[in-house]
Amino acid sequence: MNTHSAPFSPVQQEDLAWLGTEPVPARPYYDPAYFELERQAVFLRTWLQVGHVCELPEPGSFIRREIEVANASILIVRGKDEVIRAFHNVCTHRGTQLVQAEAGKQSTFSCPYHMWTFSTDGALVSAPDFDQFHVGKKDCALPRIAVDICAGLIFISFAEKPAPLREWLGDLAERLEALPVARATTFTEYVYEIDANWKLTYDNFQENYHLRFIHPRSGGAGTGPENPFGYPVRYGFHGEHRTQTIWANRNAPPPPAPAMLSYGTAAKAAAAQGVLASQDSKDYFALFPNFFLLGSPIQHFSHVVMPISATKSRGTIRLYWIGEDSSASERFAREYLMATARDIHSEDRAVIEAGQRGLSSGALKHIHFQTQEVLCRHLFRSIDAAVEAYKAEIGLETEVGA
Repeated sequence: MNTHSAPFSPVQQEDLAWLGTEPVPARPYYDPAYFELERQAVFLRTWLQVGHVCELPEPGSFIRREIEVANASILIVRGKDEVIRAFHNVCTHRGTQLVQAEAGKQSTFSCPYHMWTFSTDGALVSAPDFDQFHVGKKDCALPRIAVDICAGLIFISFAEKPAPLREWLGDLAERLEALPVARATTFTEYVYEIDANWKLTYDNFQENYHLRFIHPRSGGAGTGPENPFGYPVRYGFHGEHRTQTIWANRNAPPPPAPAMLSYGTAAKAAAAQGVLASQDSKDYFALFPNFFLLGSPIQHFSHVVMPISATKSRGTIRLYWIGEDSSASERFAREYLMATARDIHSEDRAVIEAGQRGLSSGALKHIHFQTQEVLCRHLFRSIDAAVEAYKAEIGLETEVGA
């Protein structure tokens, strides 16, 4: 179903003039010095999406997240009081990491080195021969990290006093709460590592200009004679965040039989769960700096691109679902939809890495964004504004990104 009735007309540059048209510097897409500034100015100061409440179904449930960009291992736990807390995964005795498992359920967390043991609220509950130490147990609790939840999505922040999450999300918070992800009970996940800067990787999923060239086989529903590049219907800007409404080809050829079965079954299951197409079902929500979510109730797709280094990233793609599979057909539908997502992503990977190799050569001083790559431009401007503010704060004048 299309999201508009009038003939398609691409968003015009005059409506986006405030973002400018100038080329942007290429170095921020490969330079280690700029990456370090991003690390300090952005990733250590903002909210980062790291999980979902369905991963912590009961007291003692935990997940571990490795956040290389912060040099941190994070333990996220649902306490006996049902409160979700986040801690550095580090024993307060001598720094040994407490947990190696990716997820599980425990009533306490014990350090393998000297058996210091912590409760699910982070308090030190026991330590062998603790009388020999010159400190109280209350001063040895696990170091906390700010954590908050919106629409079932778990966010953490390394900032000492981050702005409240809902305040940071602004008007998008309520819209996210209305999406299926807020009621999700399970998900299918695909994790990959890629030899590319996180912005270059993320940008691939912010623009449709490449669809007809990279996805001619899989992108038929996203392009057509009326809109040969599959440009979005509209864009929205919400502070550092942004949205776009995806165009759909009303005259797309019918998908193959397995896809028809999959989409039909997924749509029937969504309707049975009371999850129907809404005004946001064709919307793409991009949350600063590195997370996006598609509003579709049938293929409820999220993607986080986490930096590892200036030229390496890790992506986590999830499809969220409500309820367990009720039939073999529903299991097939869910698996097929994830296989489709992986298949399409595999078409992107080589060109993203080829772009990184080209940029890392230093051959280009600038890169160019056209009008319909406006979300890429907005991300760069938002990141660079944070970097410039941080440089001014610490008195750094070097034009690293120039």
